[in-house]
Amino acid sequence: MALEDAKNEIDSAFTRRGQRGLAYENAFAGATSFLRRTYTKDLTGVDLAITGVPFDQAVSHRTGTRFGPRAIREASSLQPYDPPHGWPTSPLEEMNVIDYGDVAFDYANVAEFPETLTRHIRTILAAGAGTVTLGGDHYITYPILKAYAEKFGPISVIHFDAHSDLWPDDNEARIDHGTMLYKAVKGGYVDAASSIQIGIRTTTEDYLGVNVVTAREAHEKGVAAVVARAKEVVGDRPVYVTFDIDALDPAFAPGTGTPVWGGLASWQAAAMLRDLAGINMVGGDIVEVSPPYDTTGATAIAGAHIAYELICLYHWARTRR
Repeated sequence: MALEDAKNEIDSAFTRRGQRGLAYENAFAGATSFLRRTYTKDLTGVDLAITGVPFDQAVSHRTGTRFGPRAIREASSLQPYDPPHGWPTSPLEEMNVIDYGDVAFDYANVAEFPETLTRHIRTILAAGAGTVTLGGDHYITYPILKAYAEKFGPISVIHFDAHSDLWPDDNEARIDHGTMLYKAVKGGYVDAASSIQIGIRTTTEDYLGVNVVTAREAHEKGVAAVVARAKEVVGDRPVYVTFDIDALDPAFAPGTGTPVWGGLASWQAAAMLRDLAGINMVGGDIVEVSPPYDTTGATAIAGAHIAYELICLYHWARTRR
């Protein structure tokens, strides 16, 4: 059936009937929405909206993550033929998932960007849908968490990263990807005690009460121990999962702005995300994919897989918890 469909399907991002189902058009052809989902601004009946945030004006080193959403969408064209490997469910067939497109913003008016993004996410949440966001640098998670906290109250976060993003910065006007979590905790949008960081391998003087599993601990203790700790920390609280691609070792994801050696292997990240099934995941993002620094496309492929795993976690939380 899939081979027969491949001969006739094209541009399903615009021609698909309904919001559910796998997709079989040639991976190298057609309009590249995420997982070939329908491009639409209509949130009626939508369970989950994929949205892109091509913003990288907050980076401290190499730019390029503005091209992340486009590259992740293109890389995802390899995935929508089958249910996700390792999961006993098929979210694309059992849930209404759309590609909501990118947030519109004035690239030359950086100061107004945070509220623009918060408003964008707020609109989706108000319609009853969740979000999986394709970044973009990691600053974008801060305005997103504001919108989530408006709906859920101070939220728990599972944060995969090489960096803590807890640089002290009490100047709300500064827009810096290294201060994302600091501002979210200090602002009361994130509950530190029920949040956890995984993969950290840079120095932080004060974690503000956030729980931490360093990359070395993850390597030495193993996937099962890390996942057990994360589930213990977040409990049944609403959880936002944010995944900075530099949580992966540069050997697996060289296309990022601030790479750090000693990171997670892709198999570790895949296993952790799958074993987190059961958390009350209400939204998530994949950030810091910078295609200009990876001519192979491997980083964007990893980003697309991570985003699909986030979709699976969201679906599981609504059907199997």
